[in-house]
Amino acid sequence: MTDPLQAFLQTNGLASAPFAPGSRYHGLPTAEYTRPDGSVVAFVRRRFVPPPASFALIQEHQVVAGDRLDNLAAHYLGDPLLFWRLCDANGAMRPDALTAEPGRRLRITLPAGVPGLAGDGGDAG
Repeated sequence: MTDPLQAFLQTNGLASAPFAPGSRYHGLPTAEYTRPDGSVVAFVRRRFVPPPASFALIQEHQVVAGDRLDNLAAHYLGDPLLFWRLCDANGAMRPDALTAEPGRRLRITLPAGVPGLAGDGGDAG
């Protein structure tokens, strides 16, 4: 069966992948749901947050009043849209919880699957 989302994107000359390489949804499979009226809705399958221990630690950031994840992502990762990587690295399901309490230490890590240096305490494998 042809993936309807991929077929739409290819037919309309859009990128072959529905999400950019930097997106947390890049590479996830799509599926379809047929509504009772017969219409079909394409959707991205569930994404599970990886365990924080699977990320190689680069450094930590101590939260101060006024910190925002987008600003922290821009500072540490070079792109405010990568705030989700901070969420993953810290096991957060609710992004705002990461900066809600000053004094909390946030893990700044390499991307998932990128191993750190041996003996750095954050080796991902």
